Amino acid sequence: MEVLSEQKKEVFEKAFAGVTRDEPMAKHTSFRVGGPARLYAIAASAERLIEMVRFAQEQQIPFAVYGGGSNILVADEGFEGVIIQTGMRDIQIDGTNVKAEAGAITGMVARKTVEHGLGGFEWAVGVPGTIGGAIYGNAGCYGGEMKDHIVTVEALRLSDFSLVTYSNQECVFGYRSSQFKKVPHVILSTTMEIAQSTDIEASKEKLQWVMNERKDKQPLGESSAGCAFKNWDYQNEEQLAILKREIPEIPEAMLRAKRVSAGWLIDQADMLGASIGDVAVSEKHGNFMVNKGKAKAADIVALISRVKMKVRDLYGIELEEEVQLIGF
Repeated sequence: MEVLSEQKKEVFEKAFAGVTRDEPMAKHTSFRVGGPARLYAIAASAERLIEMVRFAQEQQIPFAVYGGGSNILVADEGFEGVIIQTGMRDIQIDGTNVKAEAGAITGMVARKTVEHGLGGFEWAVGVPGTIGGAIYGNAGCYGGEMKDHIVTVEALRLSDFSLVTYSNQECVFGYRSSQFKKVPHVILSTTMEIAQSTDIEASKEKLQWVMNERKDKQPLGESSAGCAFKNWDYQNEEQLAILKREIPEIPEAMLRAKRVSAGWLIDQADMLGASIGDVAVSEKHGNFMVNKGKAKAADIVALISRVKMKVRDLYGIELEEEVQLIGF
């Protein structure tokens, strides 16, 4: 990537207060890895975010927008441009109507819905990061997905810088995907519909259950970007038969869902604990890669590649990464 000129740095700094230079992105990502952003800014409102993105585009300054830093990996060399964090975090609940800005923490939204007597979004307390990121990847766990609740999404379409409100259908949600992964946008906010809880105590218990499940089964005490790979959806019985030749005993729940856990495949491939440098596949959950202290982004990318190759060679399955790369 071309080095960002001093002139462009000064132009952006003059336009917006609070911009910092050479901000170590290791401070802002859950992996605790990543080189410096040549410019770093926090947008406290949707209006300011739009202004920053539009200005960067006009000045031909490369930019990247992120939320909680839970599913991104920044190159060791950093990013020759401006990285903007979505700092707008307002959450408003009116009856069963929930409006959240893109920077709102997903787990906080889940807790607030229960506090307001709503039920059905408890699963989201287990999703790290922000609502914007959750929409972008149609995040889901424990039987729920973002697409189950979205009514509309407000976004800035980067092709023409128009503000657009998309319906649920127009978001084209799929398994860990949406149209926002395919067509460049900056997600600003969402409106969701979440039903009244029929048993508020049960909703509170579900929140706690999800948190306990995460603690029991995921390496929450270690630096990680969450799930490294999407689970594998098999398309037909022929694909399943190929896998069964290598692993005859596939859990019944996976067969019913026609979706095989990436973590389980990695475990079957005997990759738990595999490491490069200071990054390792978690011993607790095969779909998590953890920073043991001084991991490098390059080592994480290399380990991702090694795991993919092992699973492909053994089972003919091409795992797809969930982690978003910046500066590579």
